[in-house]
Amino acid sequence: MHELSIAQFVVEACAERAEGGRILRVTLEIGKLAAVMPDALRFCFDVCARHTPLEGAALDIVELPGRAICRDCHCVVMLDDLLARCTCGSCNVEIVGGEELKVKEMEVA
Repeated sequence: MHELSIAQFVVEACAERAEGGRILRVTLEIGKLAAVMPDALRFCFDVCARHTPLEGAALDIVELPGRAICRDCHCVVMLDDLLARCTCGSCNVEIVGGEELKVKEMEVA
């Protein structure tokens, strides 16, 4: 379960940047192709946030769509998984979005 290590990193990074302030909300952007389960990450976040400035903080997760460009017809293709095809039938696609995993913002009291 790599969501636990992701949650630990988010908690540590946010606590460091809050400079002693209490964090009320953290917003993450996670691409659909990042292989992260949002529900598992929420659970791990709550566990990792205990006894830190993030305890009780809300975790908002914004899921970003997977996107690719077909190398054959140059169309933009929306992807739900890494095995999707272009509407032209080609599997020759270059992923250009959906693998993100970043802290978008945090609200500090």
